[in-house]
Amino acid sequence: MSRFSCGSLSITGNFRDNNEDCCVVDPQQRYFLVADGMGGQAAGEKASAMATELVSKKIEELIDFDNSPSETVIQSLDDAVAFANQEIIQLSEDDANFHNMGTTLTFIVVVGGKLYIGGIGDSRVYRLRGDALDQQTTDHSLTQALVDAGTISAVDAETHRYRNVLYRYLGTKEGSTGTEPTQILPKEGDRYLLCSDGVTDGLQDDALQRLVQEVNDPQQAAEAIVKAAQDGGSRDNITCVVLHVI
Repeated sequence: MSRFSCGSLSITGNFRDNNEDCCVVDPQQRYFLVADGMGGQAAGEKASAMATELVSKKIEELIDFDNSPSETVIQSLDDAVAFANQEIIQLSEDDANFHNMGTTLTFIVVVGGKLYIGGIGDSRVYRLRGDALDQQTTDHSLTQALVDAGTISAVDAETHRYRNVLYRYLGTKEGSTGTEPTQILPKEGDRYLLCSDGVTDGLQDDALQRLVQEVNDPQQAAEAIVKAAQDGGSRDNITCVVLHVI
């Protein structure tokens, strides 16, 4: 059974008044979550906090982290996210202070030695295996949809005016349409990064890979990644969780 060493950091950054990001590292290392709220001020903070709290609670209720089969895990993840999504929608309808709030959510859940990686929105999970840093999640953004359709290139997407416009996130009916998790058997030496788009807003992929690869303590890596993104001009809150398979 794989074990993990982990580090995390979330900061407001240089351009925001409050931190609408939220991350959770389970003390028993069964799950790891990053959420990036939207809606302004308290609304974004509330949405990301609700998503991480409710999803954490639900997966603990629904999943046997030692023995649940894959189909049960996937259904439980979808049910947990759908539950959080409905609660966020309900509060946004009931309380004018939270009108139109929403949040992304990305996760790694560890069950029976296997990783389940997925999410909603444009927060990401990366894996470094050997010398290759690969994105394990798909952005639910308009630019990614245009890239997938062959309308624009991946290079064009980096500066496209719709790069931060999402078509799926928690707080909308599309937030309950499934998380489509990737299943991975971790290997010793693998390194994983969960992050909000505040990281990638200030860091190019090559710089991100270098930090993940070269900094051997995961807490120091998380701190170095956040600082580099901040120094690189990220205009958002900046959050990351770094996992090393040991």
